[in-house]
Amino acid sequence: MSVLIGHDWALQLLLNGWQTGRLSHATLLVGPPNIGKTTLARVFAQALQCAAPDPMPCGVCSSCRRVMTGNHPDVRILDTPGEPIKIEQVRELQRELALLPYEGQWRVAILTEFERATLEAANALLKTLEEPPSYVVLLLTATRIDQLLPTIVSRCQILWLRPLAMDQVQQALISQWGAEPSTAELLAHLSGGRIGWAVNALQDREVMERRAEVLEQISNLMSQSRVQRLGYAAALSRSPKLLEETLMLWSNWWHDILLLKAGAQVPLCNVDQVERLQEQARHITLDQARRMVEQVEFVMQCLEQNVNTRLAIEVLLLGWPRTEG
Repeated sequence: MSVLIGHDWALQLLLNGWQTGRLSHATLLVGPPNIGKTTLARVFAQALQCAAPDPMPCGVCSSCRRVMTGNHPDVRILDTPGEPIKIEQVRELQRELALLPYEGQWRVAILTEFERATLEAANALLKTLEEPPSYVVLLLTATRIDQLLPTIVSRCQILWLRPLAMDQVQQALISQWGAEPSTAELLAHLSGGRIGWAVNALQDREVMERRAEVLEQISNLMSQSRVQRLGYAAALSRSPKLLEETLMLWSNWWHDILLLKAGAQVPLCNVDQVERLQEQARHITLDQARRMVEQVEFVMQCLEQNVNTRLAIEVLLLGWPRTEG
């Protein structure tokens, strides 16, 4: 069974709607990346298909196991990481949803990151949202609700999922994924409450290796020339996945610098880099730290709106604080 951490309230709300005959035909799960939106959708799909009488999915029956592996005939998961959902995919899905369920009472479709859908695909889905078959349940996920068509949003029940508490992430990594306590503590701090990121970092050594490279580059950029910074911007803009990851690491780093400069008594994100952060903070003013936090967040928002990636990174890096060395 998929492991759902920290969103029990949302699952219970969905289950209650189902049990009382008020199940929404379409639900939109909104929240930051990697906090468990798709996992929640999968677990609810398991509940709808589960052979056990309990509303909670048992996780061991044939239906639950096939939902988890993506092989259940009545559950379709449309997941296109980093790519937009296209109209052809939506039309194929609609043809499937027009058929009666093979085994159970419901046909379930999970559409992830639906803000990435093309305009044509989003408009095509509206027909199903407006006139859904009685046996169809649609579960959409999105990071930015403002990038969805208002007509899509208005036809869905909306559940806002929040990042988890640090101790929730830490305990889950230990109990569910067997992490060492020290590793779990570090990843919990770095995750920002995104359990999916923490699990991925635990299972993929390259995530932490890339982090080490990015943190090293942060210091290097402070002593580099304009030409060197522009060259780095060009290289970074050619890898969207690396760029997204790098911006998140930059954001966490500059937030930590800002906290140190402001004297805030709150836990840092990069708890394994305190000495390095303190050393860099000595060469940065409070206003510089605040400006960098604002600029990184601004660039992250701009990239979600499909602006010129390279130009946005160049502007950010040209404003990077400079030190000698």
